[in-house]
Amino acid sequence: MTIEKYIRTIPDFPKPGIQYRDITTLLSSAEGLRISVERIADHFADAEISCIAGIEARGFIFGTAVAYKMGLGFVPLRKPGKLPGETVSVAYKLEYGEDQLELHVDAFEDGANVLLIDDLIATGGTAEAAVRLIQSTGGNVSGFCCVVDLPDLGGMDRLRAHGVDCLALCEFEGE
Repeated sequence: MTIEKYIRTIPDFPKPGIQYRDITTLLSSAEGLRISVERIADHFADAEISCIAGIEARGFIFGTAVAYKMGLGFVPLRKPGKLPGETVSVAYKLEYGEDQLELHVDAFEDGANVLLIDDLIATGGTAEAAVRLIQSTGGNVSGFCCVVDLPDLGGMDRLRAHGVDCLALCEFEGE
């Protein structure tokens, strides 16, 4: 069963020409959410994953559900100033500026095999920054999963260039 039917497209949001892939309709469907979590967990079931990491904020939704399903812990990658302990950060470029992600310095044991999760990948800048951040704290990104891939923008290719096993539950053309 495909999950595309649970994802609503909103034209011209947040600006003209963009086809926004809205996952709130997927999240509000018990069946759609269940299918998404099970597909991710099943795909990585034999990957010897130590923990799940999710990118703020929608990566938290899928990441915690997958962690629960797989019997693993969850580590959040957050925007600056949101984590209470000692952190490390990485800056990355966006289409229209820069942003940062932070992680607790002691989030992972050395060599931990991490499954990184987010809701959508476009150009891959945020996900690539997350990979670098996890690696800087001793973790190994064994896999990356997102619900939606926009392959025309090349984000998954950027992660595969780092040797990361990538899974997208669905793809949409364009931006």
